[in-house]
Amino acid sequence: MSTLFTKIIDGELPGRFVYRDEVCVAFLTIAPICTGHTLVVPRLEIDHWIDLPDEVAGHLAIVARKIGAAQVTAFGADRVSLIIAGLEVPHTHLHVLPITSEADIDFRKADSSVSPETLDASADALRSALGPDGSH
Repeated sequence: MSTLFTKIIDGELPGRFVYRDEVCVAFLTIAPICTGHTLVVPRLEIDHWIDLPDEVAGHLAIVARKIGAAQVTAFGADRVSLIIAGLEVPHTHLHVLPITSEADIDFRKADSSVSPETLDASADALRSALGPDGSH
């Protein structure tokens, strides 16, 4: 059975994509901890990140770094946090969050009531900061 993330990747469910390549995608979460909270997800359905092939794990880190740099540009973040929690969906995903302090890294702050327009604006800002080739 496909995971929720595979359904988003395959277009069966909507997603606000900011990056796509042959190995992974990046899209905004629908319950962001902060503005611009992005998930980097491999196309491979692998539950635990320690089971990823080395080349996929490395690629995810490189893409997360690009997303983080774009978050600094788009949202003026002081820092960018990278979290691999792995509990919400059984499909590896990296949380990339623009932050100003460690207090910003709190999943209890996830807000599932953010308007679609706000999420769209965040996605547009990230895509613009990434540039047309996603390289930032």
